[in-house]
Amino acid sequence: MADVLSTPARELLARPVLASLATIAADGSPQITPLWIDVDGDDLLINTAQGRAKARNLERSPKVAICVVDPENPYNVVAVHGTVTEITTDGADAHIDALAKKYMGVDEYPMRTPDEVRIKVRIRTDRIAMQTPDA
Repeated sequence: MADVLSTPARELLARPVLASLATIAADGSPQITPLWIDVDGDDLLINTAQGRAKARNLERSPKVAICVVDPENPYNVVAVHGTVTEITTDGADAHIDALAKKYMGVDEYPMRTPDEVRIKVRIRTDRIAMQTPDA
């Protein structure tokens, strides 16, 4: 069963603040990647391209950790242990464009390469380890 994001956690995640995603590499070591993040209900959404290390890690092992720290208040933190519940190309191009709008203020993701296949990843918030409580 998923944990529920607090209102302050949702507010932080709605801002263009980078998240850190921890995945498990093939050799069992952790791999951390800064990335853009989105929320859908209590699920977290990320986007990447097929073939990248984090995509391979997520396909092999669905357990992840995500941490978002407010750059204006380092005590305003959302830290999540989660499980990947979906990896899809459906809607992935539109999703990366929406993230580019949120993070860069542009309508289309400008760093797309011609042969790139985008994937959208849904992560269930199994346990929210830290979040600023509702005031």
